[in-house]
Amino acid sequence: MLLDLFRWMEVNLPGGPYLRESTYGFSALLTIHVVAMCIFLGLIVMMDLRLVGVANLRSRASEIQARLFPWQMVGFAVIVVSGGMLFWAQPLRYYGKTFFWWKMGLMVLAGVNAGIIHMITHRSEAAWDSTPAKVAGAASLVLWAGVLTFGRLVAYEWMTTEYLVE
Repeated sequence: MLLDLFRWMEVNLPGGPYLRESTYGFSALLTIHVVAMCIFLGLIVMMDLRLVGVANLRSRASEIQARLFPWQMVGFAVIVVSGGMLFWAQPLRYYGKTFFWWKMGLMVLAGVNAGIIHMITHRSEAAWDSTPAKVAGAASLVLWAGVLTFGRLVAYEWMTTEYLVE
């Protein structure tokens, strides 16, 4: 059923063929996606290293979060839009890529972990330096590293099953 949906999207989504067949469209979109990832993940790493207790120890974590969070969300928004458009261009190609599904799964887990971090840390100032916050920060580093790694591996043909429009 999901494969049928992806086949339908491959044929019927407007603009997909343009992005797929454009000389510069897909490449420009991919570049935007990668630059936004650098911004987003760089800021996430800065915050997570503070949570874990490795970096920026002279600044309160809540101050760092207040400064970084708006820029994290800008980077995340650009990643979501550009990633959605990359998917829009060739959904059937991504359906058969095992690494794409691993990336999506890790992104869901990273999002849940981010929610956990916010639930832990917004209780009090002391909660920023608690053991649960450190564990969640370490988990965030591992999850986002996995998202980045599997996202990079999507470009290769390893562990890929090719599906065609019927």
